[in-house]
Amino acid sequence: MDIKQFFDEVNHELLMKAIEKHVPEKWVKMYIKRWLESPVQTSEGLVQKQGKGTPQGGVISPLLANLFLHYVLDKWILKTFPTVKFVRYADDVVVHCKSENQSHYVLEGIRRRLAACKLKLSEEKTKITYCKDYRRSGGRDYPKSFDFLGHTFKPMSKKSNRTSGVFLGFDCQMSMKSRSRVLETWRNMDFQRESTLTLQELAKMINAHTRGLINYFGKMETRMLSILFRHLDYRLAKWVKKKFKKLRSYQKAYDWLRYIKLSYPNMFVHWSISKI
Repeated sequence: MDIKQFFDEVNHELLMKAIEKHVPEKWVKMYIKRWLESPVQTSEGLVQKQGKGTPQGGVISPLLANLFLHYVLDKWILKTFPTVKFVRYADDVVVHCKSENQSHYVLEGIRRRLAACKLKLSEEKTKITYCKDYRRSGGRDYPKSFDFLGHTFKPMSKKSNRTSGVFLGFDCQMSMKSRSRVLETWRNMDFQRESTLTLQELAKMINAHTRGLINYFGKMETRMLSILFRHLDYRLAKWVKKKFKKLRSYQKAYDWLRYIKLSYPNMFVHWSISKI
């Protein structure tokens, strides 16, 4: 589930009550209050706040948002539904229920709780999902997948540790939105045209980004990353073709990159996964 326009709708009065529990210094509370009430500069001009909202992307907005939702949701769910497990990252939340009836009951309770705290759910981004696997055969009327923190959670074929076969499990992989964002980043970098760069300079430009992808998405599985990095190697081959006159075919460009990988396997971070 997702909270509708959360950063624009945070109630200042309720937020300051949460801050009171953790901040004893009067001068700190004064500056937080002034910061919350200061007008926002938009493309249309200044907008005066009406007792709610904290700028998304502001310096302490994530901290204040987590503090606010700690009391609005986290503590409340633990007290009201002690058997229900949940995961929250900022205003994105996944709640795990054991039955269809429980999911509807908990969802309605959360709606009422948010309304009492001057918030509401984004109905477009909130849904009940049936986590289908080989042990569950129901849930015909519900979606079978959902996206959370850049991953898609859905029924997937998994290799069995006991036998040589496969079974239907419920797991996650890098989402299509995440993959599209990565490809868009590489397109915007447009490094394949930078023929004046050395290979070492090119590696330095790319490695920070690919290292972050591996550290985040590689924790779960690397198959999708491996497929994605084929696009990166293709762009590297295009750079090789433009850089060296003797390597104007893709075959020669890929052969040259394989030779470099054999000699310097750690030059590009993604080569630890990619099968160039």
